[in-house]
Amino acid sequence: MDTSTFFLYLLVILITARVCAEIAVHFGAPAVIGELTAGIVLGPSLLGIIHPEETIRFLAEIGILLLLFEVGLETDIHKLINTGRSSVLVALAGFTLPFVLGFLLAKLAFGLPTLVSLFVGGTLTATSIGITMRVLIDLGQRSSRVGQIVLGAAVLDDVLGVVLLGLLYEFSVAGGITLGNTGKVLLFILLFFLIAPVAARLISVLIRHVDTASDLPGLIPTAIVSLVLFFAWLAHAMGAPELLGGFAAGLALSRRFFLPFGIALRTQPEFSTRIEAQMRPIIQLFTPIFFVTVGLSLNLHEVDWNSAFIWAFFFLSLLVAVAGKFGGALLIREPLRQRIIIGVAMIPRGEVGLIFAELGRTSGIFDDSVYAGMIMVIAFTTLIPPFLLKMLCHGDRPADSGETGISGTKKPPGGGDFRGDDR
Repeated sequence: MDTSTFFLYLLVILITARVCAEIAVHFGAPAVIGELTAGIVLGPSLLGIIHPEETIRFLAEIGILLLLFEVGLETDIHKLINTGRSSVLVALAGFTLPFVLGFLLAKLAFGLPTLVSLFVGGTLTATSIGITMRVLIDLGQRSSRVGQIVLGAAVLDDVLGVVLLGLLYEFSVAGGITLGNTGKVLLFILLFFLIAPVAARLISVLIRHVDTASDLPGLIPTAIVSLVLFFAWLAHAMGAPELLGGFAAGLALSRRFFLPFGIALRTQPEFSTRIEAQMRPIIQLFTPIFFVTVGLSLNLHEVDWNSAFIWAFFFLSLLVAVAGKFGGALLIREPLRQRIIIGVAMIPRGEVGLIFAELGRTSGIFDDSVYAGMIMVIAFTTLIPPFLLKMLCHGDRPADSGETGISGTKKPPGGGDFRGDDR
């Protein structure tokens, strides 16, 4: 598209996202629902005004990176470690059950080829950490024990899902996967998680000293965005999902960060607060573009509503997608209500599921019917859980209400996220 058309598209996306988010919040729904709805309205599902062109997708990728940076920046690593066992159990069960059940459903119930069945099961393993954490942030539950369990589980779930789908795609194009390649991918991801936070913390010391000596404003946001982009590239280069680069950078710059193996750098809470305050407008700008793009990627006209196969495939796959994520949540030792909330929070597939479904379609593994069924499952698991979380968390005291927000001030009782009082 030409430059003027891109400007017009971006204008429409930003304004529509804000209007729909305001409407959603007015009616008691999370803002993310409004932004997703804006994408559905603008996209091929309804008006067909905007299509997710490559340039828009690039901006959306920056949005999800910054969203994960926000999550990492506000993550209490001590709480995350305290919930480690529960997070691992939720992630492993939430990864294994949908994959196995989805494969068996596609293979045995619908007679699909083995590779297609593996892709169906793999697509159902995904959890959209961006959508899940955005809803918990909107509800003020990000720093609660439930929020920390979900965060840890979603991060691990995404890693496992990306590795699985990457290996399946490699199998589809190369005709085989060796144990050596599999081990190399897993090793690179492990190394990234060990090295990236330490490197980011060391780089932050340099940024702080340069900022102190510089008379030119704007160094912090420029340096931090550059850091996030660098770690996204580094994550990809090491065989890990790019999304983890943003999370690792935010985690390393958190006020509650500590280095592994007992090594410590002196923390600078004031510097972290300055980072939060100066990054706030940038995150507010790019994050809605990501969620609108998720809605733009859903084309409900592709669904043959008269096909018995699609309806059966959709309902059974949806059942597997939901039950598989609840399996892990029901195994941990938490009150039943919290386990239900964790299970619901792990359901959204969102951008992760869409990426993998599109990969299956473009590689010729999914035909139109299977792809349409997958899109319907992704749409329902993306749009419905935020409403369920809103109802389940109704009346809870926001866990973030007593903490310092992105601007360094106390967060309002109802909304612990970057938007603060101006929402």
